[in-house]
Amino acid sequence: MPRKYRIDAYEVSIWQKNVLIYYNDTGIAHMKILVDRNNPIPMRQQIRGAIEHEISFGRLPVGAALPSVRALADQVGVAPMTISTIYAELKADGLIEGRGGSGTFVADSRLSAAGRMGEAVGIRNQIDRLIDQSTELGLQGADLVALVNARVIHRLNATARMRIVVVGLFDDATASYADRLANQVGDKAIVESVTIGAIRADAELLSQVRCADLVLTFSNLHPELETLTSRSDIISLRFIPSETTRMALAGLDPMARVAVVSRFVEFLPILTLGVRRFAAHVQTFSVINMDDPDLQSVLAGCDVIVLATGAEDAGRLARADMLKIEYRHIPDPGDIDRLVMPLLTPAQPHAERNTKEA
Repeated sequence: MPRKYRIDAYEVSIWQKNVLIYYNDTGIAHMKILVDRNNPIPMRQQIRGAIEHEISFGRLPVGAALPSVRALADQVGVAPMTISTIYAELKADGLIEGRGGSGTFVADSRLSAAGRMGEAVGIRNQIDRLIDQSTELGLQGADLVALVNARVIHRLNATARMRIVVVGLFDDATASYADRLANQVGDKAIVESVTIGAIRADAELLSQVRCADLVLTFSNLHPELETLTSRSDIISLRFIPSETTRMALAGLDPMARVAVVSRFVEFLPILTLGVRRFAAHVQTFSVINMDDPDLQSVLAGCDVIVLATGAEDAGRLARADMLKIEYRHIPDPGDIDRLVMPLLTPAQPHAERNTKEA
């Protein structure tokens, strides 16, 4: 039982740190909301959340009077319009009701019924454990809310499709990877794309990635992405040259002098292997990073320039008569079939056993 105090004609029960419930001598409940102006949660959300909490867990019973719009606005220190909007939203959700000339009162709703019968207590305890677990993982309140909302929508929507996020380095390239993946998975999932740079800079995008059903990326981005999202279920796919790239490499003159240019030094070995695999008949390769001071002199002695994604600017240094090939990747269809598709197919329920009495 909560501790109780006598204040003038009121008996006060302190149920939680931001709401005081008052019972007058006729047994009618009233409330006073305490807000934290240093809390990053917006004032409007604090106020609405406090009212919903008290209704949901039986603190404000059906018929309990809420303060008038002006009284609550003055008490909390917000504009009356803010309280009017909150009350309108709660009325639309069936949690409170207006009685002409009498004021605003807690309505008989599913949430109030659950609170009245004590059924919500077990749920509240589970929510508290979930909050503790998410806090230990370093998640913010907004992150947890996003995760719960996304999961509720997914679980309660019988036709819901899984949401897959592909994380890459460059906008256009990553979008093309997502398109390719979407073509292969069909209507079994919704596929979105985002860059690692955007996730670093935008907390909202990071939250969206955290609550995705599945996150796919390059192996070299995996460690950072795992740290950023606090997810341990990220899948790294192999990426292979696109069909257009393979055809262009296979069609090169065996005597052509080829310059292979990457934006990132760490990609040079992988890029070199790919080019040599599909242009094994070509004898002369020069592999170089686009920031190398010798780039222009290397290009001067070559007939063909192969540009990795992100290194397109190096093409401006090429001669007008040089053949330019964009080295475009696609997610390995084999990896998609092996690692992704099984996760999109719900497990078939076990056949019910028919039993008959002898």
